[in-house]
Amino acid sequence: MTIPFWCLFVAVLMPIILSWVGGYYRHRQLGSVDNKHPRQQAAQLEGAGARAYAAQQNAWEAAIVFVPAVLVAHLAGADGQQATLAALLFIAARVLHAVFYIANLDALRSLSFLVGLGASIWLFVQAAL
Repeated sequence: MTIPFWCLFVAVLMPIILSWVGGYYRHRQLGSVDNKHPRQQAAQLEGAGARAYAAQQNAWEAAIVFVPAVLVAHLAGADGQQATLAALLFIAARVLHAVFYIANLDALRSLSFLVGLGASIWLFVQAAL
């Protein structure tokens, strides 16, 4: 399996890992994890817990762009080194995005979002070359 495909695997695991982080904050802030109504409970979170939930939602949204970018680059026969660099850059940016989101570092969060988006676009461009 190629590195970009491993990065796909990591990208789809990130929202799940962030849901565990959100579960930690739900338990810490609200005393328990309500598995029957998790979205209603998540709406009650404040501070870092609310941001962890938002980071999880944003991770799903980012994956929607990254997954087809990797697949299109692969199917088009894009340069493997360029695709690997773009995929690794995406993962690094998205990990930092989650950290910055939870830490409430909005400017760095926005920058990491743009870097991740740029990496996905880079994959699409590589497919077109």
